[in-house]
Amino acid sequence: MLVSSQPEQLRDRTKAFALRVIRLYRSLPYKTDTQVLGKQLLRCGTSVAANYRAVCRARSKAEFVARMGIVVEEADEAILWLELMTESGMVSFTKTEALLKEANELTAIFAASQRTARNAA
Repeated sequence: MLVSSQPEQLRDRTKAFALRVIRLYRSLPYKTDTQVLGKQLLRCGTSVAANYRAVCRARSKAEFVARMGIVVEEADEAILWLELMTESGMVSFTKTEALLKEANELTAIFAASQRTARNAA
């Protein structure tokens, strides 16, 4: 049995998150306000995966911390767009609930990782 490393697991998890964001975006009604917020979500939701891959290639602690900060910002922004889309009634909570949960978990994981790296001697 192969056991993948935590970075590999997180790379897979962020990619799966990005794919779920893409599917949600494709299911949105074609209304101007919904499409605007949907595109914002699409950008930051896919950016989480792309920027995490960059974190995995960081060449120094400083670069790791800086790139991880971008991942945290993008994941947190995804939470905002999901909340706005849900609370405004654009999308039902049942469509966003799992994505919101994952975005919150990813934000917490990456924020903790950034703090740990920043505070390491």
